[in-house]
Amino acid sequence: MPENTFDIVSKIDLQEVSNAIQQALKEIHTRFDLKDSKSSIVLEGKDAIILQSVDEFKLKAVNDVFQQKLVKRGVPLKGLTYSAVESALGGTARQRITMQQGIPIEKAREIVKLIKNSKKKVQASIQGDLVRVSGKDREHHHATRHTHREGTGDRQIDQEFKEKSAGLNPGRFGTGKR
Repeated sequence: MPENTFDIVSKIDLQEVSNAIQQALKEIHTRFDLKDSKSSIVLEGKDAIILQSVDEFKLKAVNDVFQQKLVKRGVPLKGLTYSAVESALGGTARQRITMQQGIPIEKAREIVKLIKNSKKKVQASIQGDLVRVSGKDREHHHATRHTHREGTGDRQIDQEFKEKSAGLNPGRFGTGKR
């Protein structure tokens, strides 16, 4: 009998972040209080965003607009880490935002421990930046998903997690053959 598996992952969709940046810039350049502030939002590589504005007050306003656009596009704010506001050239303020891609090893260990303590007939293993949960019985699988969701809420793990099917058994969706 094939095993049922699913992965617990934490990834931020870069395309959605890019779209949120474009929407935020559009609003910033048309908003009355931010129109001439020379504010910018730049995606730096695959893991950082740079916010820049004339002063700290306008930088906070730019950040608020950007966060609204991220939430609208379904990007979790828990995956963002903000550095301190620093002064840049010309008296401007700059802030770096780091995007978390993958589950850090400490949080992955907490998830594995939570699943093992639940006494379900499944195995959890850390595989790079994701946690793979596998088991033979589908009922235990669903109970484990529920335990993971409840446990992360109780433990206050500050990260947004998604589950994606990684199983050999296609489940209720079938094999695609007709």
